[in-house]
Amino acid sequence: MTDNSVGDAPMLPELLSQIPPDEAVASVSGDGAYDTKACHAAIVQRGTQAVIPPRKNAQAWKATLSGATARNEALKACHRLGHSIWKKWSGYHRRSLVETKMHCFKRLGERVMARTFERQVVELHVRVALLNRFTQLGRPPTVPVAAVA
Repeated sequence: MTDNSVGDAPMLPELLSQIPPDEAVASVSGDGAYDTKACHAAIVQRGTQAVIPPRKNAQAWKATLSGATARNEALKACHRLGHSIWKKWSGYHRRSLVETKMHCFKRLGERVMARTFERQVVELHVRVALLNRFTQLGRPPTVPVAAVA
């Protein structure tokens, strides 16, 4: 959690560094605001795949930049196929599930009640725990019906 003076994209490298190196990360998804050299470099350093649409006015990056190869391929695909098809093909729309969850989280309380930043962090942790509990309650139990040989 950050205050309004910090953007989301500059925080991505720090967030990725908090995940233990032995924990697998399949991909990192983000909107066009994450189409930055620092974000792509952090994703490559983590050894994962970026699912970030190039911005509408994007230009190809020099091949020497970290993450440029994958990003330039996404740019070429967007030019050939269009952004809509690229988003379906790449699985970009899965990130909308996260956006929906965050919207639910924000709706739990229209505003944060605590006044200090430290207490706001605690309040938000409590809300996340509550939202996770609600999600678990709404999830149907899964049981095996046959053994796979």
